[in-house]
Amino acid sequence: MLTGLQIAVIGGDARQLEVIRKLSELDAKLSLIGFEQLDHVFTGVSKEKITEVDFTEIDAIILPITGTDSNGQVEMIFSAETVEITEEMLLKTPSHCTIYTGIKNAFLEEITKKVKRRLVMLFERDDVAIYNSIPTVEGTIMMAIQHTEFTIHGSTVAVLGLGRVGMSVARAFHHLGAKVKVGARKSEHLARITEMGLQPFHLNELDKEVRNIDICINTIPHLVVNAAVIQKMPTHTLIIDLASKPGGTDFRYAEKRGIKALLAPSLPGIVAPKSAGQILGNVLAQLLEDDVMKRKEKFI
Repeated sequence: MLTGLQIAVIGGDARQLEVIRKLSELDAKLSLIGFEQLDHVFTGVSKEKITEVDFTEIDAIILPITGTDSNGQVEMIFSAETVEITEEMLLKTPSHCTIYTGIKNAFLEEITKKVKRRLVMLFERDDVAIYNSIPTVEGTIMMAIQHTEFTIHGSTVAVLGLGRVGMSVARAFHHLGAKVKVGARKSEHLARITEMGLQPFHLNELDKEVRNIDICINTIPHLVVNAAVIQKMPTHTLIIDLASKPGGTDFRYAEKRGIKALLAPSLPGIVAPKSAGQILGNVLAQLLEDDVMKRKEKFI
């Protein structure tokens, strides 16, 4: 239970509704900032303006999956309000206050370090990333079906990267009957690709490996699908980039060549916001309960 815990939930999309529901059920006291257009009613939850929150009482701050922009502004789906995370705001919080976000950026790293508050990146956790790979795979399959004129079965698919998402995507397309090859750099990843029954190739050979593909799925957050690579692709190739913004594809050159390239980060929040929100809610509940227990142990 989270009885007595004071939490500020600032902005976010439909996934945050499941987070709010979960924490409310555990008896936390929640201040919702940027939710005035929300019709849902939760017990023990109050909608507030940022100026109305007493941050000296806040034990945790939950930001959207996207965190903030480079200036500290928070994305607001259920509000027309503009909210920025500031140094002054965070300095008012108790020293044990933890800031939770999906992904980090230079602004969040710098400001939390400056005010000496702990920053937790949920999407850097293996459990969150693996759970989230499920709706990500479903969304990727949906996009592949919507934006091609051929079946996945029998098509040649190149998956770039064998991280937690890349592995799930490669396995799913393989089970759908696609001829899947996976590009990686680490020798252990190339070995794992072979063990999975897929065709491995080193990313240094990417420009050669794309000459006969139908779909290219990138999970690497660096510019790997560059102009030189795109130039070698068949014009019917569909590129689906799952990496965080700005992705790992030269979208300008893809458009110039007439190749359809789609940037699709945060697919779980688009195709399955309820499930994605439940994943985050369950993990956050456990993290918050662990924090409460640790603080109690200090006083024993």
